[in-house]
Amino acid sequence: MNAPIDVGIGAEARSGQAGWNARLTLGFERRGERTVLAQRRHQGPLRVQKALYPEGEDVCQVILVHPPAGIAGGDDLQIDVTVGDGAKAQITTPGAGKWYRSAGRLATLTQRVVVEAGGMCEWVPQESIVFDGALGSMLTEVDLAPDAVYLGMETICLGRTGSGERLTRGSLRMETRLRRAGKTLWLERGRIDGGSGLMHSPAGLDGATVTGTLLAVGPPLDADGLARCRAIETESGQGTVTCLPGVLVARYLGASSESARRWLLALWQALRPMMAGRPGIVPRIWNT
Repeated sequence: MNAPIDVGIGAEARSGQAGWNARLTLGFERRGERTVLAQRRHQGPLRVQKALYPEGEDVCQVILVHPPAGIAGGDDLQIDVTVGDGAKAQITTPGAGKWYRSAGRLATLTQRVVVEAGGMCEWVPQESIVFDGALGSMLTEVDLAPDAVYLGMETICLGRTGSGERLTRGSLRMETRLRRAGKTLWLERGRIDGGSGLMHSPAGLDGATVTGTLLAVGPPLDADGLARCRAIETESGQGTVTCLPGVLVARYLGASSESARRWLLALWQALRPMMAGRPGIVPRIWNT
């Protein structure tokens, strides 16, 4: 969840030292017609830039930054977000996140989101690149009020494929849980081990190096809305849209992070008016 930067040997050396222990707490409140970032506390190198309003005062956008530019072995990062009654927040990142290869220590990223009555949270970071030899664990928990809206996406790139790298060693553990009014709507746990059979099996990743997931919780889609989502085609790879009780799940599997990004964004643009009553304006930072 970090701006891309070439850190070279420094990041690799840091993975063998004491890692960063970083915390970020954000609280959004509705004040009249405006959503404000009312609470912002941080510990360590995990920050947000100032609150932005590219769509007007209704939606508050913040950009998460992690100045070390990536997550290395031994790092422990935690992000806690609360979106208050009626508030609308959009959280994104300035570029691709990175999980650096580790000298043996586990890196952890914990992301917790609470959306209260009538609130909306859009969790739309750019893709995460898992370096060969990385050891990572990522936990995402989202708790929603009965009428809250959540649109979240996550794209994982296994290895720096642009330079010919593949994930041949290391691992990434992932857990995602969505709850509405205390009831679990979605729970997923997984582990990808570099070079494992899962990466090549037709029952697993089938050789794909990029996976993407979009989770949407809000007003139920009608048949026409679901059909519009399913009609969106990928440029390459495979994309599927499944409507489960209380949550829509979209999956991408392929070899192109750009294809994954464009497909997921097209879905988000289609879903946003139907679930949040707002046009699908792509975050400006995604185009820089």
